[in-house]
Amino acid sequence: MKNLALYLCLLCVISACSTPESTNAQSADTTVDMTVEEYEPTSTLVVPENFVTRAKFPFVDVHSHWFRAPTMRAGAIDTLISEMDGMNMAVIVNLSGGNGDNLKGAISNMESKYPNRIVTFANVDFDSVGAEGWTEKAVAQLRADVAAGARGLKVYKNLGMDVTDVDGIRVSVDDPRLDPIWALAGELGIPVLIHSADPANFWQPMDKFNEKWLELKLNPNRLRVEGVDAPFDTIMNEHYSMIGKHPETTFISAHLSWLGNDLGKLGSLLDKYPNMYSEVGAVIYEIGRQPKMALEFFTKYKDRILFGKDTYRVSEFDTYFRVFETADEYFPYYRKYHAQWRMYGADLPDDILKAVYYENALRIIPGLDASLFIN
Repeated sequence: MKNLALYLCLLCVISACSTPESTNAQSADTTVDMTVEEYEPTSTLVVPENFVTRAKFPFVDVHSHWFRAPTMRAGAIDTLISEMDGMNMAVIVNLSGGNGDNLKGAISNMESKYPNRIVTFANVDFDSVGAEGWTEKAVAQLRADVAAGARGLKVYKNLGMDVTDVDGIRVSVDDPRLDPIWALAGELGIPVLIHSADPANFWQPMDKFNEKWLELKLNPNRLRVEGVDAPFDTIMNEHYSMIGKHPETTFISAHLSWLGNDLGKLGSLLDKYPNMYSEVGAVIYEIGRQPKMALEFFTKYKDRILFGKDTYRVSEFDTYFRVFETADEYFPYYRKYHAQWRMYGADLPDDILKAVYYENALRIIPGLDASLFIN
């Protein structure tokens, strides 16, 4: 009986020791199998939350794209206006107007029913730069596009990155063959919203130190290759050179000029180039991680920054409003691969909100209806 009791006791000990080990092993396996893309911890922080689905003041979205504008159905346009009303968006700027007949079609289709709510910018066709008469044709086309109703000019990032001339040589952003285009924009009184390069992280090693590692892993085509792609600094220096060469033309350097992570440098460039503005499209995550610095920056440069969103998704505008209008702490950004960190509200005062939301746009985009912004 003593031996049986001892045997049973040993079984109990073995069972007690082995069960947790098996459970822990299974738990460890689950952790190993989970990828960083899947890791989404739930915050346990309890702080006041102020969800903002409607902007405090009417605003202009200066950075949007509607690639099918010429064929967009009337019902879809009605839905767009209804969504804008819900967010308190007074005006949306379609930067993808194209030129020539495409531009006319976009303006006719999108602006005919809502002429004060939708604004269209033209685009330059950079094919065959350097061909005989190319510059003169591009200038004439822009003049015709503005006469047809374009209120500004949008330049895509392909200039400086992918555009080559008729000899196969990369066309720099400040190429002198393009100077007459920028000069004409100044003469006609229209702004040039220009996107040059991409976040500097795309040119950096894709390693554990790169803040954009997850974005590059999910979108490997965004990684820039040394010796193949023009360097980031080269492109952006050309960008500022172009702005400096044309002081009579208003330029909107898109996406906070990719300097949302260095507002001090962005401020120095705004000081250097009085004709340069910027906008916050797709980079609110930079503002949301430095609320004190952001408040200081916006206080000093409130007359030089515009509201922009880039990708049009109604659910994502909330984050912009919340960063600008509240003092909330540690709330999520809407797209994890853009930013793994949480947001904090800058709690901008009303005078700054009005400047960013609509006053600056009223000043530099011709033909906006000021009555839309009367509260």
